[in-house]
Amino acid sequence: MSGTNTGVPSVLAHDLPRPVPVDELAACPVGDVFRRVGDKWSMLLVILLGTRPHRYNELHRAVEGISQRMLTRTLRGLEADGLVWREVHPTVPPGVEYGLTPLGRSLLEPLSALADWAVRHGAELNKD
Repeated sequence: MSGTNTGVPSVLAHDLPRPVPVDELAACPVGDVFRRVGDKWSMLLVILLGTRPHRYNELHRAVEGISQRMLTRTLRGLEADGLVWREVHPTVPPGVEYGLTPLGRSLLEPLSALADWAVRHGAELNKD
């Protein structure tokens, strides 16, 4: 959002072509971010890791219903995207700890804004 046009949400500051070309939609950084972190588990893990680093088993116990396979896949994806760091501790068995990178931490503010909106307006959404 520009400093001179503070009353306009940034998503409305630019006109989209009509119809929106498929290649432009595929290249959109906003859509790309939502595809990367908008799945069932990613945002929950980012929120948990936002409080402090966690060991793998702590995360598994903290998220009811997530399988070990899905937890591993989600953490690997967040790590590959640069949102989460992973550290292996030289213990027997090896302990693995995860935490948010500075990029991951920077996601907490917009995620909080979206969560606040959802709490305020969730009941208004059509739940058909």
